[in-house]
Amino acid sequence: MKRIATPVKDLVLLEPKVFGDDRGFFFESYNRRTLAELGIEEDFVQDNHSRSRRGVLRGLHYQIRNIQGKLVRAVAGEIYDVAVDLRRSSPTFGQWHGVLLSADNKLQFYVPPGFAHGFLVVSPVAEVLYKATDFYAPEHERCILWNDPRLAIQWPLEEKPVLSAKDREGVAFSEAPLFP
Repeated sequence: MKRIATPVKDLVLLEPKVFGDDRGFFFESYNRRTLAELGIEEDFVQDNHSRSRRGVLRGLHYQIRNIQGKLVRAVAGEIYDVAVDLRRSSPTFGQWHGVLLSADNKLQFYVPPGFAHGFLVVSPVAEVLYKATDFYAPEHERCILWNDPRLAIQWPLEEKPVLSAKDREGVAFSEAPLFP
Protein backbone atom coordinates (compact mmCIF):
# COMPACT_ATOMS: atom_id res chain seq x y z
CA MET A 1 0.00 0.00 0.00
CA LYS A 2 1.24 3.47 -0.85
CA ARG A 3 0.71 6.55 1.34
CA ILE A 4 -0.07 9.77 -0.57
CA ALA A 5 0.12 13.03 1.38
CA THR A 6 -2.51 15.76 0.94
CA PRO A 7 -2.23 19.53 1.53
CA VAL A 8 -4.18 19.20 4.80
CA LYS A 9 -2.23 18.00 7.84
CA ASP A 10 -2.81 14.34 8.68
CA LEU A 11 -5.27 13.64 5.82
CA VAL A 12 -3.89 10.74 3.81
CA LEU A 13 -4.82 9.03 0.57
CA LEU A 14 -3.97 5.34 0.38
CA GLU A 15 -3.35 3.47 -2.86
CA PRO A 16 -3.46 -0.32 -2.52
CA LYS A 17 -1.35 -2.77 -4.49
CA VAL A 18 -3.84 -4.34 -6.90
CA PHE A 19 -3.16 -7.72 -8.45
CA GLY A 20 -5.24 -8.31 -11.57
CA ASP A 21 -5.51 -10.76 -14.40
CA ASP A 22 -8.18 -12.05 -16.78
CA ARG A 23 -10.17 -13.43 -13.80
CA GLY A 24 -10.50 -10.07 -12.05
CA PHE A 25 -8.47 -8.49 -9.27
CA PHE A 26 -7.39 -8.86 -5.67
CA PHE A 27 -6.12 -6.31 -3.17
CA GLU A 28 -5.74 -6.03 0.56
CA SER A 29 -8.15 -3.28 1.63
CA TYR A 30 -7.18 -3.35 5.30
CA ASN A 31 -4.13 -4.56 7.13
CA ARG A 32 -3.50 -3.14 10.58
CA ARG A 33 0.24 -3.80 10.41
CA THR A 34 0.63 -2.16 6.98
CA LEU A 35 -1.31 0.93 8.09
CA ALA A 36 0.84 1.20 11.22
CA GLU A 37 3.96 1.08 9.02
CA LEU A 38 2.43 4.00 7.08
CA GLY A 39 1.85 5.97 10.31
CA ILE A 40 -1.85 5.19 10.80
CA GLU A 41 -2.11 3.40 14.13
CA GLU A 42 -5.85 3.47 14.69
CA ASP A 43 -8.07 0.91 16.33
CA PHE A 44 -11.07 0.70 14.01
CA VAL A 45 -14.15 -0.54 15.88
CA GLN A 46 -17.04 -0.21 13.44
CA ASP A 47 -17.68 -0.68 9.71
CA ASN A 48 -20.40 1.29 7.90
CA HIS A 49 -21.86 0.79 4.42
CA SER A 50 -24.06 3.23 2.51
CA ARG A 51 -25.68 3.20 -0.91
CA SER A 52 -26.79 6.44 -2.54
CA ARG A 53 -27.85 7.72 -5.95
CA ARG A 54 -26.32 10.47 -8.06
CA GLY A 55 -26.54 13.92 -6.49
CA VAL A 56 -26.88 12.72 -2.89
CA LEU A 57 -24.63 14.75 -0.61
CA ARG A 58 -23.99 13.41 2.89
CA GLY A 59 -22.24 15.67 5.37
CA LEU A 60 -20.38 17.43 6.72
CA HIS A 61 -20.63 15.13 9.74
CA TYR A 62 -18.55 14.62 12.87
CA GLN A 63 -18.96 13.68 16.52
CA ILE A 64 -17.97 16.16 19.22
CA ARG A 65 -17.47 13.24 21.67
CA ASN A 66 -16.70 9.66 20.73
CA ILE A 67 -14.62 11.39 18.05
CA GLN A 68 -14.28 9.23 14.96
CA GLY A 69 -11.46 8.80 12.53
CA LYS A 70 -12.54 7.15 9.27
CA LEU A 71 -11.03 5.05 6.51
CA VAL A 72 -13.30 5.62 3.50
CA ARG A 73 -13.58 3.89 0.12
CA ALA A 74 -16.11 3.51 -2.68
CA VAL A 75 -16.76 -0.12 -3.59
CA ALA A 76 -19.27 0.70 -6.34
CA GLY A 77 -19.54 3.89 -8.37
CA GLU A 78 -17.74 7.14 -7.62
CA ILE A 79 -17.90 9.83 -4.94
CA TYR A 80 -16.26 13.17 -4.29
CA ASP A 81 -15.09 12.77 -0.70
CA VAL A 82 -14.30 15.79 1.48
CA ALA A 83 -12.72 16.30 4.90
CA VAL A 84 -12.48 19.58 6.84
CA ASP A 85 -9.91 20.15 9.59
CA LEU A 86 -11.78 21.18 12.78
CA ARG A 87 -8.71 21.14 15.06
CA ARG A 88 -8.01 24.71 16.26
CA SER A 89 -4.40 23.76 17.09
CA SER A 90 -3.70 22.49 13.57
CA PRO A 91 -1.78 24.59 11.03
CA THR A 92 -4.46 23.60 8.49
CA PHE A 93 -7.44 24.46 10.73
CA GLY A 94 -10.52 25.29 8.63
CA GLN A 95 -9.01 23.90 5.43
CA TRP A 96 -10.62 21.17 3.38
CA HIS A 97 -9.45 18.63 0.86
CA GLY A 98 -11.52 16.64 -1.62
CA VAL A 99 -10.69 13.54 -3.62
CA LEU A 100 -12.48 11.27 -6.08
CA LEU A 101 -12.87 7.77 -4.69
CA SER A 102 -14.20 5.07 -6.98
CA ALA A 103 -14.56 1.35 -7.41
CA ASP A 104 -12.17 1.71 -10.34
CA ASN A 105 -9.34 3.64 -8.65
CA LYS A 106 -9.68 1.69 -5.35
CA LEU A 107 -8.21 4.62 -3.40
CA GLN A 108 -8.96 5.01 0.30
CA PHE A 109 -9.12 8.26 2.24
CA TYR A 110 -7.93 8.31 5.84
CA VAL A 111 -9.78 11.04 7.74
CA PRO A 112 -8.34 11.29 11.27
CA PRO A 113 -10.29 12.23 14.39
CA GLY A 114 -10.96 15.98 14.54
CA PHE A 115 -12.29 16.35 10.99
CA ALA A 116 -15.78 16.79 9.53
CA HIS A 117 -16.48 14.44 6.63
CA GLY A 118 -18.90 14.33 3.72
CA PHE A 119 -19.29 13.09 0.19
CA LEU A 120 -21.21 13.70 -3.02
CA VAL A 121 -22.23 10.84 -5.30
CA VAL A 122 -21.09 11.63 -8.86
CA SER A 123 -21.95 8.31 -10.54
CA PRO A 124 -25.49 6.94 -11.07
CA VAL A 125 -25.15 4.96 -7.82
CA ALA A 126 -22.35 4.57 -5.29
CA GLU A 127 -21.70 2.27 -2.37
CA VAL A 128 -19.34 3.53 0.30
CA LEU A 129 -17.65 1.50 3.02
CA TYR A 130 -15.85 3.12 5.88
CA LYS A 131 -14.21 2.01 9.06
CA ALA A 132 -14.59 4.19 12.18
CA THR A 133 -12.31 4.51 15.20
CA ASP A 134 -15.17 4.98 17.66
CA PHE A 135 -18.77 3.90 17.84
CA TYR A 136 -21.62 5.95 16.43
CA ALA A 137 -23.06 8.21 19.14
CA PRO A 138 -26.06 10.11 17.71
CA GLU A 139 -26.27 12.39 20.76
CA HIS A 140 -22.80 13.72 19.93
CA GLU A 141 -23.19 13.96 16.16
CA ARG A 142 -22.89 17.41 14.62
CA CYS A 143 -23.27 18.73 11.08
CA ILE A 144 -21.70 21.72 9.36
CA LEU A 145 -23.48 23.14 6.32
CA TRP A 146 -22.11 21.57 3.15
CA ASN A 147 -22.16 24.95 1.40
CA ASP A 148 -20.77 27.15 4.18
CA PRO A 149 -19.24 30.21 2.46
CA ARG A 150 -16.31 30.31 4.92
CA LEU A 151 -15.23 26.83 3.79
CA ALA A 152 -16.02 27.42 0.08
CA ILE A 153 -15.86 23.72 -0.79
CA GLN A 154 -15.77 23.22 -4.55
CA TRP A 155 -18.28 20.38 -4.86
CA PRO A 156 -18.53 19.04 -8.46
CA LEU A 157 -22.28 19.68 -8.57
CA GLU A 158 -24.32 19.37 -11.75
CA GLU A 159 -27.53 20.41 -10.00
CA LYS A 160 -28.90 21.07 -6.52
CA PRO A 161 -27.80 18.23 -4.20
CA VAL A 162 -30.17 15.77 -2.54
CA LEU A 163 -29.88 16.31 1.22
CA SER A 164 -31.30 14.74 4.36
CA ALA A 165 -33.20 16.96 6.81
CA LYS A 166 -30.18 16.75 9.14
CA ASP A 167 -27.84 18.00 6.42
CA ARG A 168 -30.18 20.84 5.42
CA GLU A 169 -30.17 21.99 9.07
CA GLY A 170 -26.39 21.95 9.56
CA VAL A 171 -24.77 24.93 11.23
CA ALA A 172 -22.27 27.43 9.88
CA PHE A 173 -18.59 26.66 10.44
CA SER A 174 -18.35 29.78 12.62
CA GLU A 175 -21.06 28.39 14.94
CA ALA A 176 -19.93 24.78 15.05
CA PRO A 177 -18.37 23.22 18.14
CA LEU A 178 -14.74 22.55 17.27
CA PHE A 179 -11.78 20.64 18.67
CA PRO A 180 -8.81 22.03 20.61
